[in-house]
Amino acid sequence: MIRIDVPATSANLGAGFDSLGIALTKYNRIWMEEDDCIDISSKDDTEIPTDENNLIYWSANYLYEFCGKKLPGLRIVQENNIPMARGLGSSSACIVAGLLGANRLIGSPLPKKELIDLAARIEGHPDNTSPAISGGLVVSALEANRVYSVTVPVADRFRFALMIPPFSLKTEKARAALPTEYSRQDVVYNLSRSGLMTASLFSGDLGNLRVAVQDKIHQPYRMSLIENCEQVFRISYELGSLGTYISGAGPTICAIIAAEDSENYLFHCKKHFAEKGINGWNIEIHSVDSNGAQISVD
Repeated sequence: MIRIDVPATSANLGAGFDSLGIALTKYNRIWMEEDDCIDISSKDDTEIPTDENNLIYWSANYLYEFCGKKLPGLRIVQENNIPMARGLGSSSACIVAGLLGANRLIGSPLPKKELIDLAARIEGHPDNTSPAISGGLVVSALEANRVYSVTVPVADRFRFALMIPPFSLKTEKARAALPTEYSRQDVVYNLSRSGLMTASLFSGDLGNLRVAVQDKIHQPYRMSLIENCEQVFRISYELGSLGTYISGAGPTICAIIAAEDSENYLFHCKKHFAEKGINGWNIEIHSVDSNGAQISVD
């Protein structure tokens, strides 16, 4: 039986809408082997589909068909540490697990580049799937069903504080809140900050991030969908966040902080949330996963 460990991902990083994503040290773990039937179970209390509609199974079957093979059945065991519909790439983790696992089961005929293309084709955009496979900070562009991407190493002086609320936000609802057209000024505003974010995380420059996370494409339209969003942003900056943004489509909010401040930030953030009556949020500190999804044999 093979085991696939897939990292959570945080997309957009403010201005990099549908193009920037980063892998973090929070993982889903999936065990998989061929079987005569579909046998899907969870190691935790997360409710998951246990038939062919399970996204891991669906993605695995997609790869089998793509390679001209018939999937007899699969035994899948899931350990779900990435919360669903929270803006941390839970669906991308399932897609990546299914594709990479199936590819290994049939002898690894597809290279990583083609797996990245297939994952983006299924998901519809590469900002979560590419870093889940490659690790690190990934800059991606989708052109004619192909992903053109570069993995950028991130300076070790950064940590990512995930403030995960007790409620979900469907990507479809978050995307429906966005306008269909933008001004040239807003597009230029985002392009400049997206490049600034990439260069700052690579170089370790702390001073640019508060500007680099600013955005006029998606965050202003999604903040009202997230309860206590403005208050959480304000608390994060009061505690020394270098730059705070909505992770993916939300509702998780991420603060980029200096590594040496991480323990202090975690302690005081929990304290401030309790004092302000912001209840049920889970606050975690993670670093960057530089390896991406990994397969081993159990």
